[in-house]
Amino acid sequence: MPKSYWVSAYRTISDPEKLAAYNKLAGPAVEAGGGRILARGSRVVAHDAGIAERTVLIEFDSFEQAVAAHESAAYQEALVALSDGVERDFRIVEGID
Repeated sequence: MPKSYWVSAYRTISDPEKLAAYNKLAGPAVEAGGGRILARGSRVVAHDAGIAERTVLIEFDSFEQAVAAHESAAYQEALVALSDGVERDFRIVEGID
């Protein structure tokens, strides 16, 4: 079974306090959902139409697990804390087996 990933590329961070509140809740929610943070940071080199802003990559053992973690009550609470504090491109993508 192929692994799956959350890929989150931030376009702008307009409210660092909301991002900090989100991070405090999202980390435990991701771990409880079986996610492993592979990359998280601001050191990014962007090409083509990319934006050199914070990028996060989280691995899950399956696509279903990744989707369930996103839909969990704990992660939804983190999203409420984040609200309009950032603009990001968030995707759940299945890996190659």
